[in-house]
Amino acid sequence: MYLEIHPTNPEPRKIKQAADIIRSGGIIIYPTDTVYGLGCDILHQGAVENICRIKRLDPEKAMFTLICKDISQVAEYAWQIDNDVFRVLRKNLPGPFTFILKSANSVPKLFKNRKRTIGIRIPDNKIALALVEEMGRPLLSTSLKMETDDDFDVYLTDPIDLKEHYDKIADVIIDGGLGGNEPSTLVNCVDDGIEIIRQGIGELAM
Repeated sequence: MYLEIHPTNPEPRKIKQAADIIRSGGIIIYPTDTVYGLGCDILHQGAVENICRIKRLDPEKAMFTLICKDISQVAEYAWQIDNDVFRVLRKNLPGPFTFILKSANSVPKLFKNRKRTIGIRIPDNKIALALVEEMGRPLLSTSLKMETDDDFDVYLTDPIDLKEHYDKIADVIIDGGLGGNEPSTLVNCVDDGIEIIRQGIGELAM
């Protein structure tokens, strides 16, 4: 299904339509404030396994990212966020950042890699946030990179191109306008201190 949704005023009927498909185990391609993402319901084991197969991920080693609606929801899935980290989250979210945090017991077992970490995002994108709000729980997400023969990451930015390349693997492709081609800034908050381990489009405010 190819679904055009208004980027600044998402139509509730269309958001519900997409969320219903996600809940039933569907795979979705959707816009964020960085690149387009590939996502599914965190509670649907079959969908999570499909994501792993598509991205060739080993669940025991992969760090999954959860798209959350706000910091209160982040706190439900992350383990004991200390005051320094909480302040940084408040300053930078919603925004183009992925924060690596220790996972809480509420995180589904399939997500619990050996390091017991998760990535957390609250993108500054109305469609993504509306989907999570309608779902009532976070969305599993991974960036949608093209496979190339070199070391450069290539992201498709035009939803029409996304449909052409990924129509067979996605149950819903949301057209929310042109996407970006630079990923989020990846910030490690698990070890002592707060460390940028991949500089993306976001400039971290401390």
